[in-house]
Amino acid sequence: MKETPENTIQHKVRLVKIEADYAEQRIDNFLLAQLKGVPKSLVYRILRKGEVRVNKKRAKPDYRLRAGDEVRIPPVRVAERNPLPSANLEQVQALNNQVLYEDDVLMVLNKPAGLAVHGGSGLQFGLIESLRALRPDAKHLELVHRLDRETSGCLLVSKRRSALRALHEQLRSKTMDKRYLALVRGQWQAHVKLIAAPLQKNTLKSGERIVRVDATGKPSETRFRVLHSFAQCSLVEASPITGRTHQIRVHALQAGHPIACDDKYGDRVFDSAMHDLGLNRLFLHAHQLSFQHPQTGKTITVNAPLDAILQKALQGLGLAEKAVRKLGSS
Repeated sequence: MKETPENTIQHKVRLVKIEADYAEQRIDNFLLAQLKGVPKSLVYRILRKGEVRVNKKRAKPDYRLRAGDEVRIPPVRVAERNPLPSANLEQVQALNNQVLYEDDVLMVLNKPAGLAVHGGSGLQFGLIESLRALRPDAKHLELVHRLDRETSGCLLVSKRRSALRALHEQLRSKTMDKRYLALVRGQWQAHVKLIAAPLQKNTLKSGERIVRVDATGKPSETRFRVLHSFAQCSLVEASPITGRTHQIRVHALQAGHPIACDDKYGDRVFDSAMHDLGLNRLFLHAHQLSFQHPQTGKTITVNAPLDAILQKALQGLGLAEKAVRKLGSS
């Protein structure tokens, strides 16, 4: 008899009653979510062999679940998930003070810089794991979109699968409006309002992800608007039309204006000058998020205030305190 590896869990047969939130989801996608860590090939194999049953009958991969269905999930060996962090950890507790908007189906947080949105790649936990530890009764917390680890600001989280589907559709149809503040090197020319440059994602041997402008990459567009001009830099508002990895950062670089303190795409001389102002993090902040509420259809607009480090840097450049505060509220 083979022993189960320490980093895997051997599950027993499970019978799952389908809730209304999961109605219309394909059975293959449902199983992939239920059996995280299991290869796709194995999921389709157990479906093909009839080991998965819906209401005691075989189901094809494209079967769409109905509320009240009973799904038999056979015993499979899955990779053990990282345990949730303690809800008492200071970093976890601090998220309670970062909630900008919340109702029964979704929430928007002001994600701190330096906090990854999810665990992995050597990180024990991220924002979503922290939220699940804080809200153990909220069983369906999921990220609607992502922010880079060093980017701060508005992050949308769904509490129900139906809300997640509706919000993802807004992302696909480009009706969700996301606006970022970025401090960039040099004088951004006001007539440069759109950067349309295809982006190609590459993974280095070290595992680091680097994105480059490449004709063979995915179509990518970002709108830019100058808010304030300083002697050696500009504060711009960036609105991504598409949602590629590192898109704003690479498009700013493509325009000749790398973002301040960007350790992947930045300018060391410019960053050194910014360090003298106390700036020790990437100056990219998701300051505003607008979307249609998935239940009411009303437009929800949420603003995220800048953290103390970003505020201090702008004041050091000569921007009045009142103007700095306004940036985080409009």
